[in-house]
Amino acid sequence: MGPSSCHLLILIPLLQLIIPGSTQCSLDSVMDKKIKDILNRLEYSPFPVSKKLLCTSVKSQGRLASCPAGMSVTGCACGYGCGWDVQGGTTCHCQCSVMDWTTARCCYLA
Repeated sequence: MGPSSCHLLILIPLLQLIIPGSTQCSLDSVMDKKIKDILNRLEYSPFPVSKKLLCTSVKSQGRLASCPAGMSVTGCACGYGCGWDVQGGTTCHCQCSVMDWTTARCCYLA
């Protein structure tokens, strides 16, 4: 074993003494404190706005299901486990060529 190996073997235990063993815990506690400080500094409106999310499902025969006026698509489902996409934010489009049903989940804030 050469002199550089001996220096390395001596250096490793010394580094362990310098580096605190609970670095992750102290980092977690620092982050928790920072998050709490930021949340405490947020300004709250004296008149909180309370809105409700109102939703309904629209089921159609075929490849398209459209939401009523003023509502937006939040999810779609298709027969046969087919893939889907949203067109114009208000219509579910099933991508299989033959489709027996399509459902759109439609929501709005009231």
